[in-house]
Amino acid sequence: MSDAHSTPEHDAPHEGPIKTPKQLILAVFFAFVIPILAIILLVSFVEADHQPAAGSDGLKAEAVAKRIQPIASYEVKDLSDPGSLKSGEQVFAAQCTACHTAGVAGAPKFGDTAAWGPRIPQGYEVLLTHALKGKGAMGPQGGGDFSDVEIGRAVVYMANKGGAKFAEPAATPASGAASAATAEAAPAASAAAPAASAAASAPK
Repeated sequence: MSDAHSTPEHDAPHEGPIKTPKQLILAVFFAFVIPILAIILLVSFVEADHQPAAGSDGLKAEAVAKRIQPIASYEVKDLSDPGSLKSGEQVFAAQCTACHTAGVAGAPKFGDTAAWGPRIPQGYEVLLTHALKGKGAMGPQGGGDFSDVEIGRAVVYMANKGGAKFAEPAATPASGAASAATAEAAPAASAAAPAASAAASAPK
């Protein structure tokens, strides 16, 4: 009797929700990707919660000092100390290379003996004057970031690479040494004057 009352629904085999290989691949994909994305979002949220807000360091001492620092500054150099002066190569790299490396606006190209040939016989002093006061398209280089001695070193560096044999200018002797010598000599002269007067007025 039980067989007679069975229905096709009961006789059919039970099937799961995944019926095709495509559905199986999607199920496996989402089973791994969704948890990973959830973990990444959770970690990002926790890290963001501990990070300072944008602009929160604006009142720090370093940030304030940077904002209120002077627009311009100056540097005092001791011209009698060779160690405080830049070399000719350093000055060339900082101030001269823009024009002289490529030979811009008629500037003699660095290392070009043909370009420097007519200029070298003029002598170091003439070339230094041209550099300090300007010539042609080149503006005056004196009175800027580098001293006259440093500009002179750059002139010698470029000219020697073009075939010259100029000697590099030395540091300017300290004016303080001469002043100190004068100051020491003055009291000695003052002390010697009364002694000489006394000797002259003494009876013979």
